Amino acid sequence: MIQSPSLKSAQSSGAVRLAALLQEPDIIQMPCCFDAFSAMLIERAGFEATFISGFASIAARYALPDMGLIDGTAALEIARPILEHTGIPVLTDLDTGYGGAINIRHTLQQFARAGAAAVMIEDQVWPKRCGHVAGKRVVPRREAISRLRAAAAARDELGEPLLILARTDARETDGLDEALYRAQAFAECGADMVFVEAPRDLSELKQIPKRVPVPCMANMLEEGVTPFLDSAQLQDLGYKLVAYPLTLLSAGAAAIVEALSSLKAGREVERRMSFEEMKTLLGFVPLGEWGADFSD
Repeated sequence: MIQSPSLKSAQSSGAVRLAALLQEPDIIQMPCCFDAFSAMLIERAGFEATFISGFASIAARYALPDMGLIDGTAALEIARPILEHTGIPVLTDLDTGYGGAINIRHTLQQFARAGAAAVMIEDQVWPKRCGHVAGKRVVPRREAISRLRAAAAARDELGEPLLILARTDARETDGLDEALYRAQAFAECGADMVFVEAPRDLSELKQIPKRVPVPCMANMLEEGVTPFLDSAQLQDLGYKLVAYPLTLLSAGAAAIVEALSSLKAGREVERRMSFEEMKTLLGFVPLGEWGADFSD
């Protein structure tokens, strides 16, 4: 795996822990979070890393589609509480970098200093859109490679470690061969991991980790364009990471709709976390431990 020189001196950062996980034989399963609470639940369930889903976090915070409607400042605002309250490595989404090389540098370093273990940068035309919807466009090959070089240079300037996940959406626009060419070029530019978005069948899924010389991530979206495989199958194909971008958001939305239906009908909501469990998760403590006395 290609690593930033700064990784050598760090001991306990999320990036170092993620780099160590990538050296382990098992695939890294990453249910995607969309806020600090969902990230806490992922960590509590025993997962070793999580990814901030752009689609899910924009939907949860703004009720907007993932179509380039927020900028890097808003993306960082979403990420900060997640990074502050989560102990496992967190991968973050930088979209296209929000501008030219200087914007990529500035945004990447902000996310690194906020505690991101890794940042993902992609080759779509801005405004970008969700990887499993029609109408995507990618920048020319030279510009895509230039983005990754800018990201790698910015990473190498840092005093703290960071990994780069390079994403290409060229499969949709130019075919798998172009996507694989870009993935290989991204690795040569210094990407630590590569994500070829939206392969269409099992044959395409098999080719990606065979032809890309750094760890590859698979994206398992229910009802997306890519066949949905379990983590063991993906590991057998050679993938080192798997993200589940909408599993938790869609499950949560369905549970909310069900609860609302019960309330509307005058029934008690049955499927819920207990009040005691929620207080424990959020760190409530007896008032006496605060040294406070509210008696008259």
